Amino acid sequence: MKTIKAKILVDQPVTEALLDEAIERGQLRQKNCLQATAVTHQASCLTVSFADGSGVLLPVKYYPEFADFSAEDFADLTVGFSGTALCHEGRDLQVSIAGMISASEPLMAMASSVVASRNGRQSSAAKSAAARANGKKGGRPRKVDATL
Repeated sequence: MKTIKAKILVDQPVTEALLDEAIERGQLRQKNCLQATAVTHQASCLTVSFADGSGVLLPVKYYPEFADFSAEDFADLTVGFSGTALCHEGRDLQVSIAGMISASEPLMAMASSVVASRNGRQSSAAKSAAARANGKKGGRPRKVDATL
């Protein structure tokens, strides 16, 4: 078992500069995370809407947390925890939206495809150096026509 010693943190007075930095960090974190704005129930699906106007339909039958929910219970669902969870006060229920999405295999396959495509377009210093080195060797080898 690993033991971690507690550090003594010195309280810093809150200045305008520190407050502005904290606000900037919070805004940046909010831009980069899941930000649901609304949830509705229709035709045995939950519709989760996001800040950019997009949304996701999630079939209720795949989530045991909602097995005994009535129409009134679905009407009382709200978005909480800064847009990251679905909450029901009366039942003391909080369900992660990211967890619900990750439980759907087709949505996860699509997300993996999008991430792979996005990562493939990124350039780095190592990628640029490798492309220059390959160019010095004459570039990408020509494809050989297999029909000849």
